[in-house]
Amino acid sequence: MSLMNPRATAAHVLAQVITQGRSLTPTLEQALKGAGPQANRALVQELCYGTLRHYPQLDAVLNGLLRKPFKPKDADLHALLLLGLYQLAEMRIPDHAAVAETVSAVADLKKDWARGLVNGVLRTFARSTTQHLAAAAATDAGRWNHPAWLIEQIRRAWPEQWTAVLEANNNRAPMTLRVNRTRHDAGAYLQLVAEAGLTAQPCPHSPAGIALAQPVDVGALPGFQDGEVSVQDEAAQLAAGLLQLAPGQRVLDVCAAPGGKTAHILETEPGLTELIAVDVDAERLRRVADTLARLRLKARLVTGDARDPKKWWDGQPFDRILLDAPCSATGVIRRHPDIKLLRRPEDVATLVTTQAAILDAVWPLLRPGGMLVYATCSVLPQENVLQVQAFLQRTADAQPQAMEVEWGHAAQVGRQILPGDAATDGYGGMDGFYYACLQKRSND
Repeated sequence: MSLMNPRATAAHVLAQVITQGRSLTPTLEQALKGAGPQANRALVQELCYGTLRHYPQLDAVLNGLLRKPFKPKDADLHALLLLGLYQLAEMRIPDHAAVAETVSAVADLKKDWARGLVNGVLRTFARSTTQHLAAAAATDAGRWNHPAWLIEQIRRAWPEQWTAVLEANNNRAPMTLRVNRTRHDAGAYLQLVAEAGLTAQPCPHSPAGIALAQPVDVGALPGFQDGEVSVQDEAAQLAAGLLQLAPGQRVLDVCAAPGGKTAHILETEPGLTELIAVDVDAERLRRVADTLARLRLKARLVTGDARDPKKWWDGQPFDRILLDAPCSATGVIRRHPDIKLLRRPEDVATLVTTQAAILDAVWPLLRPGGMLVYATCSVLPQENVLQVQAFLQRTADAQPQAMEVEWGHAAQVGRQILPGDAATDGYGGMDGFYYACLQKRSND
């Protein structure tokens, strides 16, 4: 059986994201299983990520080139034309090859009637690419490649940094590693990376972090399968250090999937009495189990709703709680460009309500004198500093703890990292994250 044209594979993936609201990561993972050689898989991935990264601009261009929109049953053709435009505008593929290969993909979509249409649209764009892109950039959405509502929210939240945030969101994220420091320190692992022919540098703020100059397949990382290293953004690596872990502590990791922070907690302090990782999604919790198995680490995994601890809590208090709250993910758009399409303005209010409910529900599980670290991968204040301030106002025994750190932007409570922060010497910097440390007052 012949393999599907990689552009047709990418079109199928994109159509599911654009019209069905499916998340890119699982949809792409499934498609890549049958995509054939590594070169094909790499092309499918680049087409999907790149097209979604530039979707607002490309969609505006396409709407200007089509006489009428496609019917819903032809969403795959719409997606194919978008990725065709992306190749011509952003990729180093000769125009004639990009057009020819994209037209060839029509056969795998079983819509040969559209060959002339695809060919004509792409050739028209290729003849005057600059002009079409300039026309699309006449709106804020087309210029900044974000939906208008999100541009406005980020502009309001960060009046001095909003353009830098949007530009960072449109860049490729670095591939950042977290060294398992129970096996190596970062310096020793850097040497292994160099011996493997890879170029990397230490991250400026995480002692376990290493940033690769170029992304590679995890199979090329020394010791990956043996649990010596994991892939995790530097901003996400900061959570474990904020917890001030010590031997004998009992730790709760709330909303733990996919498990990167869970594993980092265990790597940071092997002498914990117990770590319980809770997530509402049993399928995602299996990914935590897989991660821990590769790293040879152990935790108690519990499927449960963090808003209703009485169904899963054993009544024993915790010394530390990490709440990596469900959020808009507006700080990780460069890793998940489908957020631009999938997130809606009304989602933020719903998430804020959920975050508050989880905070209120898990706070009683913390022992007096213990600490909760609240984290999101959002850049929106209503999910971050405003959320924490509201919690402090209604929670008499909660107090903010000072954060003596050199990263991020000081907020009235906690610290905000913006996408691209700490970028140096080719290192793309960190994802957007917010952290706040909250201590429970002692009874005495």
